[in-house]
Amino acid sequence: MNRWLRQHRYAASTAFGRLIHQPFSSLANILVIALTLAAPLIGWALLVSAQPLVKDLPVNPEITLYLKLDTSAEQAQKLSSELRQQYADEVLSVSFIDRDKAYKDLQKNPLWADALSTLGENPLPHSLVLSLNDSPNQAGVAEQLAAELANTPAIERIQLDSDWLKRLDSLLHFVRVALSLLSLCVAVIMIATVFNTVRLQALNQREEIAVARLVGATESFVRRPFLYQGAITGVAASLVAILLAWLALPLLSEALNRLAASYQQHVQLHLPDSLNLLSATVVIALIAALAARWSVTRSTRF
Repeated sequence: MNRWLRQHRYAASTAFGRLIHQPFSSLANILVIALTLAAPLIGWALLVSAQPLVKDLPVNPEITLYLKLDTSAEQAQKLSSELRQQYADEVLSVSFIDRDKAYKDLQKNPLWADALSTLGENPLPHSLVLSLNDSPNQAGVAEQLAAELANTPAIERIQLDSDWLKRLDSLLHFVRVALSLLSLCVAVIMIATVFNTVRLQALNQREEIAVARLVGATESFVRRPFLYQGAITGVAASLVAILLAWLALPLLSEALNRLAASYQQHVQLHLPDSLNLLSATVVIALIAALAARWSVTRSTRF
C-alpha cells in the first residue's frame, strides 16, 4: 500500500513539476480549455435559471372566435352566455368585442387609417375572446375546446392564442440539444489540446523514458505522470471556467431582467449547484486523463 502511494505521489509531483517548468505553455493550454468550457457552463446556467421563470409566467391561454359577418350583436351576446355556461369548468371569462368598436379603434391607428378609408364598409366581424382557467394541461384543453367550437355554425374562424407556449417549449428543447452538441464539441477540443500537449511532452522526454525502461520501469510507471498531468490540466481549466462564468453571469442577469420585467418577474442567473459542478469537474478530469493516456501510449512506442 505504501509503495502504491509513493508511486502515485511521485507521479503527481512529477506532473506538477512539468507544468510549473513550462508556465507559458501550461497557462495557455489551461486558458484555451477554460474558455471552451465556459461557453456550455454559461448556457447551462441560463437554462437552469430560466426554466423556473418560464413555468411561473402569468399566462392564461386565450381562444379568439371570429363570428360570421351576418351575426348580429344580440346573437353574439347570446352565444357568449351559452359558452360561459356550457364550458364553465374550462373557461374563466368570455369577452365580447363589438365590430363597430373594433373598427373605430383601428381607425385611430395611423397604420390602419389610410387602408380602412378606402373600404366602403366595416369588414370586421364580431368576436369573442375566451380566457381559460389555470390547469396542468392548458395547451391540451385549449386545443380540445377549439376543436369542439369549430363545429359551431356562427363561428367563421378560431385563433388559438397559446401556440406561443408550444414555441417556447420547443425553444427550450432546442437550447438543451444545442448545449449537448456544444458540450460534445468542447470535449473534442479538450481531448485534442491535452493529446497534443502530452504528445509534445512525451517526445521531448524520449531519451528519459527510454532510460527508465532500460532500468526496469514499467509502462504504468512511465505513463502515470502524464495521466496526472492531463487530470490536473482538466481540473485547473474547470476552475478557471467556473470563475469566468461567475464573472459573466451578473452582466447576463442584467440583460435578461429587462425581458423578465415585462412579465413582472425577476430572475437571478446562478451557477449550477456545487454537487453538479463537482461532478462535471471530475468528468472533465477523467476525459483529460484518458486523452493523456491515449497520447502517451501512441507517442512512446519506440
